[in-house]
Amino acid sequence: MRTEEEASNSRMNYETQVVLNVYDITPLNNYLSWFGCGIFHSGIEVHGSEYGFGAHDFPASGVFEVEPKTCPGFVYRCSILLGRINMPPSEFRTFIENMASEYHGNTYQLISKNCNHFADDVSRRLIGKGIPGWVNRLARLGALCSCLLPESLKETTVKQSPEFYAFSEDGKESVSTNTPCDSSESDDADQDNRQLLSPSSEVNFVKETSR
Repeated sequence: MRTEEEASNSRMNYETQVVLNVYDITPLNNYLSWFGCGIFHSGIEVHGSEYGFGAHDFPASGVFEVEPKTCPGFVYRCSILLGRINMPPSEFRTFIENMASEYHGNTYQLISKNCNHFADDVSRRLIGKGIPGWVNRLARLGALCSCLLPESLKETTVKQSPEFYAFSEDGKESVSTNTPCDSSESDDADQDNRQLLSPSSEVNFVKETSR
């Protein structure tokens, strides 16, 4: 039977950093940053994987997993250490699958429920504090002025077609084209964004916990 000290030492082996990886969605951020805002995508890195939230047309998980700092279609900007947690990988996997059941791809909203809202929610649940305000400041400003915005900006603008979906052996949904959290509104723009992905790039959607 293990002593309390042995149990404590075993638990400490699972300590890991919670890191926010931030990406530029547009080169305009080089200028918007002068005003303390920008158009960013962000993901949470824990236990060697990065998790983000993207949109599609279906009532299924919009939470996806990628290699840290390599989210397809975006330009990596910086990483911010948010804190540390002491959680086994299996326990964290259960946590993120539960989150996936709350973040379906068809519930994505550019102003009120975007990738940065997801990252903020994950951070608050894991370490008790949110992500830096500047990451999602533009969406908050948009929410304050929502009565002035057209409906097209308030609703989901990223659409991923059914034919891009597949299931890997470990049960993750995967999509190898289209960029999550993108804001293209036409077929031409959508095609341009697909060209941002390398042929070998892959986004794995986290399978949600059944409820």
